[in-house]
Amino acid sequence: MNPEEEKRATPCSSPVFVHNPYLDVMKDDVLYHFGLGTATHNLPAMFGDVKFVCVGGSPWRMKSFTEYIAAEIRMEDPESEYPNICAGTDRYAMYKVGPVLSVSHGMGIPSIAIMLHELIKLLHHAHCEDVTIVRIGTSGGIGLEPGTVVVTKKSMDATFLPKFEQVILGKTVERNTDLDQCLAEELLQCSKELNQFETVIGNTMCTLDFYEGQARLDGAFCSYTEKDKQDYLKKASEAGICNIEMESSVFAAMCKLSGLRAAVVCVTLLDRLKGDQMNSSHEVLQSYQLRPQILVGNYIKKLLKAKAGRSCNSATV
Repeated sequence: MNPEEEKRATPCSSPVFVHNPYLDVMKDDVLYHFGLGTATHNLPAMFGDVKFVCVGGSPWRMKSFTEYIAAEIRMEDPESEYPNICAGTDRYAMYKVGPVLSVSHGMGIPSIAIMLHELIKLLHHAHCEDVTIVRIGTSGGIGLEPGTVVVTKKSMDATFLPKFEQVILGKTVERNTDLDQCLAEELLQCSKELNQFETVIGNTMCTLDFYEGQARLDGAFCSYTEKDKQDYLKKASEAGICNIEMESSVFAAMCKLSGLRAAVVCVTLLDRLKGDQMNSSHEVLQSYQLRPQILVGNYIKKLLKAKAGRSCNSATV
């Protein structure tokens, strides 16, 4: 393990920040879309030990990740029936195994942004420290073989600029979308050690739409040509963009504001230069979707093993 990884495996005081003075004077903070609240739940007792948060679009995928990580870190029986902590609402699903929290975020910027507001407040209210958060998901690749895993360097908008724009009180606010580069390199190194599938670091384009916003030719509307599409995607590739999805920009921006060490790990399901629809079999696509889980799960196991080793060494001194 390199010095940076050892540092991350060592306990430190890095709190989760909120930037809202009104939270301090609220008697009860209701996390409405989670079905949780500071007056109704003991959030420090429930979540105070969380060190890793993995988020992804699908509730099924996040439950699958929970079962996978349970087997990897051997803290609980992977055959257990893990309860959905957010069962009181139908918006998101949340599962927990030891220090690992798994949360679904739905599809697109608005959905993940709502989830992140409440997740960041939950981690803050629970007094969590030194938290690493990773979005695991699927994407369309640009010039990559399907099944390639992309660890995002920077999230870019549809004009190839590394920024996220939010309209607040009628004014456009621009926020930075940088992700933790040390974490990205650690994940790449972990993939090399696994040696199970191709993994690259590259920029990710985050769009507001799955069809026209991603230059697809198969939506209900299309006002451009095949050549227009190819020219656009080639320009994206020249800007260092390796894949396209719909959540990374606001994820990067909000995690950076909160002091969360963050990464985006997405598998490519197709090469968009060669087509717009996924023609691989269901079984192949399912196997691709497991790759981010395998990579992130092994990274978490590696850090927890290093932390346990350090604790044992300290105890024998």
